[in-house]
Amino acid sequence: MAGREEWLARTFVELADTLVADYDIVDFLSTLAERCVELLETVEVGLVLVDRRGELQVMASSTERMHVAELFEVQNEEGPCFDCQRAGEQILNEPLDSAADRWPRFGPMARDAGFRMAHALPLRLRRDVIGAMNIFDTELREMTSLQVNLSQFLADAATIGILQERSVRQQTDIAGQLQGALNSRVVIEQAKGVVAEQQDVAMEEAFAMLRGYSRNSRVPLSELAEAVVDRSISSAELRKAPPLGRGAIGSHKMP
Repeated sequence: MAGREEWLARTFVELADTLVADYDIVDFLSTLAERCVELLETVEVGLVLVDRRGELQVMASSTERMHVAELFEVQNEEGPCFDCQRAGEQILNEPLDSAADRWPRFGPMARDAGFRMAHALPLRLRRDVIGAMNIFDTELREMTSLQVNLSQFLADAATIGILQERSVRQQTDIAGQLQGALNSRVVIEQAKGVVAEQQDVAMEEAFAMLRGYSRNSRVPLSELAEAVVDRSISSAELRKAPPLGRGAIGSHKMP
């Protein structure tokens, strides 16, 4: 119990640390996804947000496999995150072997990708539901009530962080604030591709290099991504800082 409490305290301090002047929403959500993976161990996690048109967009994923699965959900408008965001309710313990009736396109794709159980938690604050957290398990294992509660706490922390950014910048609507984040996500994906190709690394390692350099140099992740894409910072420069995230060596786990 003491180990879990220490891990939770460290996690919330880390998330709160992003709510400063150099706040970067993509880095914030990527950190959140990683901490959920540490909490649940055999899962892969992703987060989607609603854009100004009311459509879901992929913002962060703990692995490339998860990223592809979420893109499939978004493009086909079918899957746990859609049901979760639209209803504003949790989707829990859905075995993908029997999900063909509920999700005829998503279910078979997710099973073929290696996932066996699906969950989704709303990103909500009172009546505002601004997205969803997908949790896909590679094992046929149900989440316990404690795991559900802790994961929802983290999802709620993400929502508060996003809405806090909105308040700080005095945005007039949530969708407008999220659109800038979605634009940043596109540039970051481009930068990942550049680094992966030039440094001959996997996409997850490329993202870990970008995040590590961003944290070490205090350059916002979106600005760093633009610099990598326009070649004002070479991808080789990223090796000067330790990588951060799923692609990093020795990532810590919850005790």
